[in-house]
Amino acid sequence: MTDSASYIRLDSTSVKVLAHPLRSRLVGALRLHGPSTATALAKVLSTNSGATSYHLRKLAEVGLVVDTGEGDGKSRLWAAASEATQYVSSDFSEDEDAATALGWLERDWLKHFTEKFGRWLDVRQGWPAVWRDRASMNDDTVLVTADQLRALHAEIGEVVDRYRRVGQGNPDAKRIATYLVFYPVDMEKAPRA
Repeated sequence: MTDSASYIRLDSTSVKVLAHPLRSRLVGALRLHGPSTATALAKVLSTNSGATSYHLRKLAEVGLVVDTGEGDGKSRLWAAASEATQYVSSDFSEDEDAATALGWLERDWLKHFTEKFGRWLDVRQGWPAVWRDRASMNDDTVLVTADQLRALHAEIGEVVDRYRRVGQGNPDAKRIATYLVFYPVDMEKAPRA
């Protein structure tokens, strides 16, 4: 990845903290909308400020969110500590609780993607054709080794990083969610380690 985006690589402690429905949504809301108070986040996420405040403190303990130092008392302003989250699943091989937390988190992200992309499918007819034609889903397959897959992932990540802020200041630019998923087609044919 390039230096244009900030990333946090999850470890066994942070993945266990993040694997919670409200905590995952808090980080996402802060990344999407920018710094906010616990009260404002509670309204956005349809919960109460006591819950958001508690979970923001837990996320801050592992460096996923930060108290900006702005605001006062109960009106503290919180921000996401990074623009994106990264992880390497084998980092959790020796920690069953962390591996389970990662599995939950990945399924939660999948659910979130399904809901958001489904919403796009519901509203896209109201958008200009140029956007409907480009904001879409494609599928493809490639035949690669594990090392080649790592290289492919890195190259695509560099392209996403290059476009992360290219539209800044342009009123025609829209924020676009990108999801990068790789999985083996022949799942039952696991290669030897």
